Amino acid sequence: MTNPDHIPVLLDEVIKGLDLKDGGLYIDGTFGAGGYSVAILEEKKCNVIAIDRDPEVLEKGKNIVNAFQGRLKLVQGRFGDLQKILKKEGVKSVDGIVLDLGISSMQVDDRLRGFSFLRDGPLDMRMEKSGMSAADAINTLSETDLTDIISRYGEERHASRVAKAIVKIRKVRPFMRTIHLADTIRSEVRRSRAGIDPATRTFQALRIYINDELGELERGLIGAENVLAANGRLAAVSFHSLEDRIVKSFIRDRSKRAPGPSRHKPVLQDLEKKISFKMINMRALTPSRREIISNPRSRSARLRVAEKLLSKPNYLN
Repeated sequence: MTNPDHIPVLLDEVIKGLDLKDGGLYIDGTFGAGGYSVAILEEKKCNVIAIDRDPEVLEKGKNIVNAFQGRLKLVQGRFGDLQKILKKEGVKSVDGIVLDLGISSMQVDDRLRGFSFLRDGPLDMRMEKSGMSAADAINTLSETDLTDIISRYGEERHASRVAKAIVKIRKVRPFMRTIHLADTIRSEVRRSRAGIDPATRTFQALRIYINDELGELERGLIGAENVLAANGRLAAVSFHSLEDRIVKSFIRDRSKRAPGPSRHKPVLQDLEKKISFKMINMRALTPSRREIISNPRSRSARLRVAEKLLSKPNYLN
């Protein structure tokens, strides 16, 4: 029923972490090939609202919708707009949310989407196929801006060198194809000792920037806090340190009380933060060796799970 080439990462751990119940309503914030949605619906007699910003995903998911006869609804949108989407659907609260962050295997494998540095294709990278493309960014942004993007979102220590080469080459030949950009990066950065392709970090940075992935994550986590019912679970699967740090900090900050007030400052009760989540796993769960062997793309995955403690949100951000 799902795409056999797309294997949901840490699937058993996600299903266990969500603590599913019959009659519950769950959100799959990143539908993709539908792996998590299908597993949830097969595990319990419940309902799922699945969100994805990629219009191609919704078209491919119609067969899954039909198979579950009214228990699955697909919505095109961003999980960062979770509250708005659920309000439009007439839903006030949900029993669990799963977020599979980053990019799907289907998108990477489709060379026409321009996400892969291993396959020649148009330099696009837009999940929604609208707005600024990667080619637009590469060919118009200043060297300073490109350096900042590649350094911040790709954690590439050679960001300045890569940006300088891009600006120099685009004056002669604009970047329109993925391989052109990848080869340019490879001419400036050596392959790592671990064998990681030199283009990996820059392509990651561009994709995150073009799709505002980190901003989307931050908004989505706040939305999850506001729509989860008491005892509802949040399960977030991240694939690089930038995502994981955001998820980790979000859960940690809302799973412990703020430090006591200083005796040198007045007590402002309105600023006191309350606990709204309980950590289910103190440390991120990672794939087993067996899963990594069967699905190498899972090797960097990290799963964090938290349980909502209060039915009303504690933060007004």
